[in-house]
Amino acid sequence: MCSDQGLSYSQAGVDIDKGNEAVELIKPLVKSTFRPEVLTELGGFGGLFALDTSRYQEPILVSGTDGVGTKLKIAFQMNKHDTIGIDAVAMCVNDIVVSGAEPLFFLDYLAVGKLEPAQVTEIIKGIAEGCRQAGCALIGGETAEMPGFYPPGEYDVAGFVVGVVDKAKIIDGRDIRPGDIILGLPSTGLHSNGFSLARKVFLDRAGYSLEMYIPQLEKKLGDVLLEPTRIYVSLIQKLISSTKVKGLAHITGGGLTENMPRILPKGCQAVINKNIWPVLPVFKLIKELGQVAEDEMYRTFNMGIGMVIIADEEEAEKIKRLCRELGEQIYSIGFIEKGETRVCYREEVLKV
Repeated sequence: MCSDQGLSYSQAGVDIDKGNEAVELIKPLVKSTFRPEVLTELGGFGGLFALDTSRYQEPILVSGTDGVGTKLKIAFQMNKHDTIGIDAVAMCVNDIVVSGAEPLFFLDYLAVGKLEPAQVTEIIKGIAEGCRQAGCALIGGETAEMPGFYPPGEYDVAGFVVGVVDKAKIIDGRDIRPGDIILGLPSTGLHSNGFSLARKVFLDRAGYSLEMYIPQLEKKLGDVLLEPTRIYVSLIQKLISSTKVKGLAHITGGGLTENMPRILPKGCQAVINKNIWPVLPVFKLIKELGQVAEDEMYRTFNMGIGMVIIADEEEAEKIKRLCRELGEQIYSIGFIEKGETRVCYREEVLKV
């Protein structure tokens, strides 16, 4: 028999009114990221951005997309959602800045099991903060309510960024040569990689809770794991505008081991001295508690270096001097030598 009462979309699990409420709550956050080139308000079918082509001789658009991965599980368990959006932005903008690109605008995709306007606002708050740090505009996005697909309280978030670089100023590593210096900019922690292993070590094997204060970390475990990914855009733009950078590598999943070869030309090998920079306590604890092999650590985590810069010796000195003037830490972590296109680790490197 059929019921006389028809079903509604809300009864099926999708609340349009709450979606509209969420849009109104996030409008001020989105607007706080706008650049002069943005032509549309939030709510249209597409975001319009007027590229100022007079600033470039031959503008090349650079795009990137990424997500946050299983770091989201930590946010769910901590019920803390105001920083995860920074990670979503960081993973995208850090990827395109290595080409020398200036991030222009960002789009987000947020999928939830049950739409809670307050939670959505917290997530977008982080995305907006990330966009402000990167200097790009949040010009649109999508919030999808998908009942039955994600458990209540859980979600997935991904980002998409578009930037621009003059063709003559593209940084692609082709000029890297033996004798060049490898510089490293410190990370703020795990950033957004290796969380499947980190969670297994801390929560499953060691039996820690996210609320536990860990003396070695001087913080609660959950706070350390949720530390947002560092956004390097502003610093990198300052460095490449006044020095000659040959190559940049964003150290994400795969660590130094897998990411540095992506910018090395044939016949060049990266030599890294593991003793040069301070490895953050969180990595030491993962290694100890999980009995994780050192090679695996360097192939999974950033180990305290989130961005790599390659330049010749003279320019490397200029870069280090500029970083000191800006109050930024930077380490000479290795050099380029002739060899296979790979990363080679050494305990002592006399040239650095």
